[in-house]
Amino acid sequence: MNRVVITGIGALTAIGNSVPEYLQGLQQGRSGAGPITQFDAGKFKTQFACEVKDWDPTTHIDKRELRRQDRYTLMGLHTANEALRMAGLLDEAGTIDARAVDPDRAGCIWASGIGGLRSLEEQIEDFAGGDGTPRYNPFMIPRMIANMGAGYISMQYNLRGPSYATVSACASGGHALAAAADDIRLGRADVMITGGSEAVITKVSIGGFNSMKALSTRNDDPATASRPYDADRDGFVLGEGAGAIVLESLDHARARGATIIAEVAGYAASSDAYHISAPHPDGVGAKLAMENAMQYAGVSPEQVDYINTHGTSTPLGDTAELKAIQLAFGEAAYDLHISSTKSMTGHLLGAAAAIESVACILAIQHGFVPPTINHFTDDPSIDARLQLTFNEAVHKPVNIALSNTFGFGGHNSATIFKRFTD
Repeated sequence: MNRVVITGIGALTAIGNSVPEYLQGLQQGRSGAGPITQFDAGKFKTQFACEVKDWDPTTHIDKRELRRQDRYTLMGLHTANEALRMAGLLDEAGTIDARAVDPDRAGCIWASGIGGLRSLEEQIEDFAGGDGTPRYNPFMIPRMIANMGAGYISMQYNLRGPSYATVSACASGGHALAAAADDIRLGRADVMITGGSEAVITKVSIGGFNSMKALSTRNDDPATASRPYDADRDGFVLGEGAGAIVLESLDHARARGATIIAEVAGYAASSDAYHISAPHPDGVGAKLAMENAMQYAGVSPEQVDYINTHGTSTPLGDTAELKAIQLAFGEAAYDLHISSTKSMTGHLLGAAAAIESVACILAIQHGFVPPTINHFTDDPSIDARLQLTFNEAVHKPVNIALSNTFGFGGHNSATIFKRFTD
């Protein structure tokens, strides 16, 4: 089977609109949370989120496309462009260089947990505020459906290989990466771009998550509201953005002289088979995903340097995941570093695994562990021996990193990245 390597990454988050900016935000431990500006949230229980700031979608996208596309697809195109440029796969005109890759052997598998909710919400509000005559935007359906991230990226770059979306709530991005890596590992493609995008800082989303009591309501101090593993955590902070990763077979990357920045070593999926939103209290499914990913990668628990956890800042989820880590890693759990970058970016739902995978890749590239910021009070139910990397980044070599993402419905994904060596 082919080895799967990474040659490009892209990032758009509340703490940075590019990979260099995102890297700086992670290293500095910067919070991206603030009052919601995209709508009037004054009557909502939660009035803040991790919004992308000062972003101009027309940097890489024709202005005419703004009317046709939802915010989540525009974000996906932004990061795909950055990742493909880093990989050296675009020519001067910004199109795929046919000398570098055969379009028939390149594809896109893209994730979004919800898709174009903003577009759906806007159209329903327009209808409800009218006289009952159905006057819908002809682009409403294409803007709304969750596969259009993959569709637009494939069309923009003429990728005629495998192209589709994965939708498994907050595990969507992990499943997209695994599927894309399999296409390369099994010889069905030479190059795949994968990742995910989400843009659901909307009235429906905030209101819906509020009704589930899933979101933090710390309106008096948004910047510190996402506090994974803290005793006073009260829910997650919604985020938006996108992450993109260019995968290639090792042979293809070598043949064109590409710079290899990391390797996808293994991945696995599992199900809690327990509850629609709550994690299994004993971490059964999460443990299985991590164990199977390590087995697939051929690495032992002692070899893993860093785990980027799902770590959403919910009372039940954080402790269940740490319990799963202790079960899967045994005594090795106390020797590795653990952190949740959601403390900085918020929770990007279906794009969470994408942007957190990019964080793992950057940790390997630059030799640091991103911090879990906003820690003030130890949780007595959490084992104090675990190195949760509170408040400040730790600078150390990272050779193997694991990314966890778990979604409503009990969906679990674990992905292992490692430093590339011949």
